[in-house]
Amino acid sequence: MNAKSHSDAAGDNSSRRLFVYNRGFLSQKRVRRILELSDWSVQLGKPGANDWVGVWGKSPTSPRGEAMAEYSNTPILRVEDTFLRSLHPGRDGEAPIGLNLDARGVHFDSSEPSDIEHLLMTHPLDDTALLDRAREAIERLRNAHLSKYNAFDPGASLPDAPYVLVIDQTQGDASIEFGGANADTFREMLVFAQTEHPGSRVIIKAHPETASGHRAGHFGPVDETNRITLLTDPVSPWALMEGATAVYTVSSQMGFEAIFAGHKPRVFGQPFYSGWGLTSDENPVARRERKLTRAQLFAAAMILYPVWYDPYFDRLCELEKAISTLEAQSRAWRADHPGYIGTGMALWKRKPLQQFFGADKRLKFAKSIDVAAADAAEEGRSVLAWASTVDDASNASVIRVEDGFLRSCGLGAELNPPLSLVTDNLGIYYDPARESQLERLISSSVTLSDAALRRAENLTSNLVKAGVSKYNLKLANTPELPDGHKILVPGQVEDDASVWLGCSDICTNLSMLEFTRAKNPDAFIIFKPHPDVEAGLRIGQVDEAQTLKFADVIMNSVEPVALIDAVDEVWTMTSLLGFEALLRSKPVTCVGTPFYAGWGLTQDFGKIPVRRAVKPSLPALVHAVLIDYPRYFDPVSNLPCPVEVTVERLANRTMGNSGYTNRILAKLQGLFASYAHLWR
Repeated sequence: MNAKSHSDAAGDNSSRRLFVYNRGFLSQKRVRRILELSDWSVQLGKPGANDWVGVWGKSPTSPRGEAMAEYSNTPILRVEDTFLRSLHPGRDGEAPIGLNLDARGVHFDSSEPSDIEHLLMTHPLDDTALLDRAREAIERLRNAHLSKYNAFDPGASLPDAPYVLVIDQTQGDASIEFGGANADTFREMLVFAQTEHPGSRVIIKAHPETASGHRAGHFGPVDETNRITLLTDPVSPWALMEGATAVYTVSSQMGFEAIFAGHKPRVFGQPFYSGWGLTSDENPVARRERKLTRAQLFAAAMILYPVWYDPYFDRLCELEKAISTLEAQSRAWRADHPGYIGTGMALWKRKPLQQFFGADKRLKFAKSIDVAAADAAEEGRSVLAWASTVDDASNASVIRVEDGFLRSCGLGAELNPPLSLVTDNLGIYYDPARESQLERLISSSVTLSDAALRRAENLTSNLVKAGVSKYNLKLANTPELPDGHKILVPGQVEDDASVWLGCSDICTNLSMLEFTRAKNPDAFIIFKPHPDVEAGLRIGQVDEAQTLKFADVIMNSVEPVALIDAVDEVWTMTSLLGFEALLRSKPVTCVGTPFYAGWGLTQDFGKIPVRRAVKPSLPALVHAVLIDYPRYFDPVSNLPCPVEVTVERLANRTMGNSGYTNRILAKLQGLFASYAHLWR
């Protein structure tokens, strides 16, 4: 049930007053904001006619609100966390990504119908588009290893399969008492698990709040035997359930997730997901007689019932955006929480690098890779080095970092902070001599799901429509061009790593123009100098008279995206404009070996590595290049974010300021462009 549905349930689409008697509604800003966006005005005092009382589920404070509701004859709205909540548990102080707002009851109280049970009993749940969304969301959650809480490493060691999985919960969890169970039920469940699977190993999975010391569980080390193991490590529920032959639960949400992992869990309580033909119920709820598919259960519980929140734009959103949010935030935490020792980082880059990689554990910096490696080994961190400072002889464990492909509004050479960065523990995308993580992602992109490809198609469409590119400079529009076949040759920074690593015989702007003219004697060739070169910040200036021997016109300070639109094809050494031309359905010829060459989407004259053997579609390439490979940071919310947020920020030119000091440094840098190695 979405925000609109809750308004309808109240019989009024205007903002309604919600009187609360739990200070959490006032102190937890995210909770209060989601209520406000759902048209609830949080109030203190005594409710009147047409008002509501808000309580948190069946918490210890809920009797206050229940008493006031009874006294004033006021309906109750019960508020609870959604089933996909956050990175860390709420007891760690993390805000939820959404809420369940229930006007009938609460989802875990089986004594009376709740909104979610009403949906499951009465909603047709037969809309093809809705069920397709449910199936695609299940697949995304599984692939991204997303659960209610997500501070775990999907690659963490698991018990040897096969095993029977028994799921513990915290003592005093309201879903136990109000789900028709008690502490004795857990003992009974453990006995059943052993009896029904004689000889099988039993793994008891502890609750994350138990493992982090917040609340005790029902099982502990005393319950371990030569057959029973207590698992307290933070592991992926999806990975854990892959090795299970059976799943036992009282009322845990992991039982809900087990359904979508392919199990029919044995349920000893009365959680909302039991009784619909998808669980084996020891204590069934008599009124639940309908048989549902997995997609129908998911659609009701995850799409129709919750209210989801977009923390980047402070608005309500659909489930898919909530998944993208947690994907981005979980990816960042899982990669970064052990910490890094940085090296080869210019001073001005350290603040944005700290924002990207130091949210959980602040980066430390070392003067050299050798020192960084020693410090990292001592502290259990990884080495993070700017890619251009790492040579092939460096330690293979070094993680290289570089600017992403949707970078900023303004040049990196002008010290504008990046909105995207890439990390690579194999090589780096612009060096074709060695494999990179991007190459692996592109190679595996041929197996992407239809849903993933649609996301890439939508991203491409939005990029093109918004005119977003790497630097998003405010430049002049393209002047009118003559009729005939027009070719754009983008100029490049000639000492850029992508040129000296990705090119062989043709490695200067002039030789590139000469080659293009030789292959296209009758074409109208346009040369556009690189913006860093135009700004006097990097090397690559070409003599005008020499340039016009091969080009028909030089286009300075012209909007590159508009220029791509105005030509028939693009010829390049390794420029990112070649990739941006592919996004805009323009033929691209590569003389060097950029990351997008050799996959069947370009005409190639460069040396293509034999590793590049698959032929991905353009959406598959886009997914690898813009969704899977880079990391994105939102300068407004100061959070890791999905690519779609960065595109919207760039389109609206909403981002952080490079700062006065950085602008002065950029001007000084321009005076010493030939000494660029000192600050790159």
